Amino acid sequence: MFSKTKSLLVVTAVSELLVGILLLISPSLTSKLLLGAGLGSPESVLVGKVGGAALLSIGIICWVGRNHDRNGQAIGLVAGLLVYNAAIVVLLLYAGVVDKMHGVGIWPTIGLHSALLIWCAARLRPGSQASDGPRQDTPS
Repeated sequence: MFSKTKSLLVVTAVSELLVGILLLISPSLTSKLLLGAGLGSPESVLVGKVGGAALLSIGIICWVGRNHDRNGQAIGLVAGLLVYNAAIVVLLLYAGVVDKMHGVGIWPTIGLHSALLIWCAARLRPGSQASDGPRQDTPS
């Protein structure tokens, strides 16, 4: 059975891997879906691909780390994800509200990252161990 932290890491891994791959393959289309506008310069396309590589890395780290939550080893990973999700929520809210960027994916993405932010905070609050107790050696 999945621990709460393992479930968090799996959900994060799958979502970040998918978006990372989309950004690497087609950063302009991904930007258009998220923000309502494609990327207009080779430099912005490159930055989009770099972002895709970063999301791919986050996804892989979460996927590999999903089975290594024994003795609180996942606490650092979850703390990093908390900061990442908070930054994404703030940046996308600013983009949507202040800069008036409105792709079809912006509000669902804000919702997803808000939920992941709350989930991370819940795993890190005092009295809640990110490790969910001793690790169960089960096949992945």
